[in-house]
Amino acid sequence: MPTPLTHDDPVALGPYRLIARLGSGGMGTVYVARSAGGRTVALKTMHAALATDPAARTRFRLEVDAARVIGDQFGARVMDADPLAETPWLATEYVLGPPLDEAVEAAGPLPEQSVRALGAALCSALGQLHRSDVVHRDLKPSNILVTAYGPKVIDFGIARAIGDDRLTRAGAAVGTPAFMSPEQATGQEHDAAGDVFALAGVLVYAATGRGPFGHGQAADLLYRVRYAEADLGGVPTALVPVLAQCLAKEPGERPTTAQLATQLHDGNGEFAEHLSHELLADIGRRAADVWRLVPQRLPAPVVAEGLSAVTSPPARGPSRRGFLAAGGALAVTAAVGGGLWWYRGRATAPVKKTPQQTRNLDALWQYGGKGAMEMDYWGLVHPYHANGSIWLPYNAVVKRLNPSNGAYRDVLFDGNWWQAASVNDRLYMLSQDFSSHGRSMQIRVWDEEQDYERPTSTRFASATYAIKPNQLLCISDGVAYVAAGYGKEPEDHGFLPSQTWTLRAADLKTGKTLWTKPLPKRSKKSHRLHFLAAKVADGRLVTFQEVADKKPHIVVRDAGSGSVLWDKPYDIEDIDSLRSEIAADDKYLYVGGAQLRALRLSDGAQVWATKSGQGYSPPTLTKGVLYAVGEGVGLTAVDTGRGKVLWTEATAEADQAYVGWQPIVGTRYAYYKNGLQIRAVSLSAHDIALTYKATAVEFHADTRSGLVLGVDSDYISAYPLK
Repeated sequence: MPTPLTHDDPVALGPYRLIARLGSGGMGTVYVARSAGGRTVALKTMHAALATDPAARTRFRLEVDAARVIGDQFGARVMDADPLAETPWLATEYVLGPPLDEAVEAAGPLPEQSVRALGAALCSALGQLHRSDVVHRDLKPSNILVTAYGPKVIDFGIARAIGDDRLTRAGAAVGTPAFMSPEQATGQEHDAAGDVFALAGVLVYAATGRGPFGHGQAADLLYRVRYAEADLGGVPTALVPVLAQCLAKEPGERPTTAQLATQLHDGNGEFAEHLSHELLADIGRRAADVWRLVPQRLPAPVVAEGLSAVTSPPARGPSRRGFLAAGGALAVTAAVGGGLWWYRGRATAPVKKTPQQTRNLDALWQYGGKGAMEMDYWGLVHPYHANGSIWLPYNAVVKRLNPSNGAYRDVLFDGNWWQAASVNDRLYMLSQDFSSHGRSMQIRVWDEEQDYERPTSTRFASATYAIKPNQLLCISDGVAYVAAGYGKEPEDHGFLPSQTWTLRAADLKTGKTLWTKPLPKRSKKSHRLHFLAAKVADGRLVTFQEVADKKPHIVVRDAGSGSVLWDKPYDIEDIDSLRSEIAADDKYLYVGGAQLRALRLSDGAQVWATKSGQGYSPPTLTKGVLYAVGEGVGLTAVDTGRGKVLWTEATAEADQAYVGWQPIVGTRYAYYKNGLQIRAVSLSAHDIALTYKATAVEFHADTRSGLVLGVDSDYISAYPLK
């Protein structure tokens, strides 16, 4: 839905006065705007900074061209455009109708007659494109607007001419996984037959409320699109054979749009006659609402307690996991873009805080939704900083967030993102080695200049790419450490006893595998990865490894040979807390649990330990001082040489001190969770300087952005790191 303009939005672009925002992200912003004569339009812009990139400008120009090709009968009429402006912009008609996905969510699946009329009209729309040798490549319910006069296809951010691969990289799957064609999912040529496949998926959704290949992680969807039969359960019986032919894996077996249209509908009657009363009422309501929009502009953000742009996160209750840890659009929003070009953001009003309110501040921003941060079977999503952004791995689809406001875009990878690695502001990930037909893996790096994942020479033979628990543990001194599995992929997300697992080290520069060591087999019931955390310290690979279900060990290896130097059980109540960053220097490894302990890196011998009976979080090592959260006492600072407590937080209220994660230490404050708050404890005065509302259970320091990132099963929240 429209939101107010921000204080720094322009007053006008071209001849159009801006009224409200429809969506915003890293690529640009979409506005509601009006001409001097009173015509309401959707006005899409590109950020001026991106406009300096010739490839980005070319994509924008091609999007304008494709929108003009489809015409105003089947698309949003192009009213005006200036792709050569300092800030390129495109003005289209403001379509009075909901996206198909919103229509189905609001009124339920469409009746058969509506599906047939919709499908025939979309065949005409695609036929218009295909006759001009253009393919859409991202047809999906959110890119189809339902009006009383017929559907309109929008969002041509990744459309291109048939056979033109200049803006598509070999092996790159671009689009929306749930509605891709098999050839598109493997990075091959997607022609008119590919759009027919996607159209059939859209019609299955319209008839049933779900896609033909279910839902889930992008990698799972891509696999089903390639190899699984479409689920046509719930589709009207007469439509099943028609859509099944469109969903054939081989492009040559699918009908053309003209052939499909004749099988769907005879063309009689007006389109509105085939729509339900509920859907027609929604279309009418939206038509009336557009005239009620009046220009509104938010004031400049208020600075409070040295913070800038403090805004309120979406109202919500604590998540299940957070609670337990604490102890007790209107249709044209889709026009922002699609596939690699789809960004979505929020505009929220800055909150003026009274002196009483500034004591317990809100997050700077939040991103997420119900269950958004749960990564299938394997815990919570880990944020990585690279290329000036925060990256959230969801397997093949990755969210790239702007650290300043949490606005995001989707980036599509063909990789296993259970663990990535960020080194020197560069992002590395495990991916499929396409030359091996999926029988091995390789490491890829994000190429910012080319805006895609670039393969490195590092490959791992005899590793089954599709097995979910493959891990990129860490990268140090140009060497990548990887847990690689070989064998059959289970139907669910667990392990199989028949699988073979190895730990490998590979030189990223030469691609050579330096050593390979076997890993123990895992039970099918295991729901954690082989390694909870890993770090190279003083030539040793330090790992927290779950050797069997719920049995974590500290395993330290020689980084040069992979030989185990020592192996000890890690007795800790909350195993997931070991996903915290490992605290180690060139002499000692520091661990929490029933005591804080220093273990000698060379042989694992205990050098010192605090008194028992006082439970501690995993510790954080900063400038020779060890910080940990103690049960009932809060933040504690310990001398690393002797294990002597230097100071403890000055508070009488630490009964809810959270020891399930290490504290985050900045230059002025150390941050940890207490109840449903994050406390910022002064490193000089040792008292509580600030508090923030929080339900997060895992915390990460983004020092480049100056943020503490809190993660729970629903949201990632950003707090200032000072």
